[in-house]
Amino acid sequence: MIRNRVIVSGEVQGVFYRDTCRHEATAQGVRGWVRNLPDGTVEAVFEGSSAAVQRLVEWTRQGPPLAIVDRVLVWEEQPEGLTGFEIRATPWRG
Repeated sequence: MIRNRVIVSGEVQGVFYRDTCRHEATAQGVRGWVRNLPDGTVEAVFEGSSAAVQRLVEWTRQGPPLAIVDRVLVWEEQPEGLTGFEIRATPWRG
């Protein structure tokens, strides 16, 4: 099992990015979460088999049909053993 965290920049909010990401992750058997960030980017964490996580990371480079992805930053982390895949709330900007 591997875990990748991604930050996706571009026109990625208000285009069903999170909901489509959840659908794609569930279809791939990937666990984790996705959320909008206050700066207009989308952050996601993917845990699962190396092949499934890699397919999902590749999907983030295009996203849903209305998205315009400019940049995807990816880094590997220690898996936490997450279960399911959820859309999380945007963190409060203070």
